[in-house]
Amino acid sequence: MTRRTEWSGSPAEPGGDSESGYGPVEPEAGAGARPGRRSRGGAGAGSGFGEGAGRRARSGTRSSGSPSSSRAETGEPRDPVEQARNICLRLLTGMPRTRKQLADALRKREIPDEAAEEVLARFVDVGLIDDAAFAGAWVESRHHGRGLARRALVRELRTKGVDSAVIDEAVGQLDPDQEEETARELVARKLRSTRGLDRDKRLRRLAGMLARKGYGEGMALRVVRQALEEEGEDTEGLDEPF
Repeated sequence: MTRRTEWSGSPAEPGGDSESGYGPVEPEAGAGARPGRRSRGGAGAGSGFGEGAGRRARSGTRSSGSPSSSRAETGEPRDPVEQARNICLRLLTGMPRTRKQLADALRKREIPDEAAEEVLARFVDVGLIDDAAFAGAWVESRHHGRGLARRALVRELRTKGVDSAVIDEAVGQLDPDQEEETARELVARKLRSTRGLDRDKRLRRLAGMLARKGYGEGMALRVVRQALEEEGEDTEGLDEPF
């Protein structure tokens, strides 16, 4: 009977190595591996650069924006005349404005002077800018709504850049009788809140209120004195300036 001999170091099981503990060894290329086939775990599969990935990488290098979108992204400046026109129309939508107010707004937005002047002149020609109409409406509104006298109205219109001749014409619609009647109404509304104070304090408060609204000293003293007399106050000496 032939005795089977086991050689030292030979694998105990087919395909295994009992000493090293490693499993089966992959055959080297050319030693049983079929050419032309790539291992599923190879670099091509694990790296993400297969054929589809290559196409994606190549397509990513192309410019995705059209020429028109590129121009929009670079923010090419628009025509300054068109910019000035849009700014003025937007401001005039909310309320009337004087020529100076619009010019100041265009200057603040850094619109070139030539473009600003072109638009402002055009708006004046078509009636979108009318300082005379603005001044007349301003006087009507501020006098009847806030009780402002001529002096205060002139000061406000000057700050808005209205020409002096236009201002004079606008405030000329207020005759002295109407202005004094408005002063009496203002004092009548304020008079009750001063009751309980001494005469001089009442005088200062009432006359000071009229002065802040642009009424002259002479008219203010006359109106306040008459109002206090109607309440029985002794007004002797109230003709002196306050």
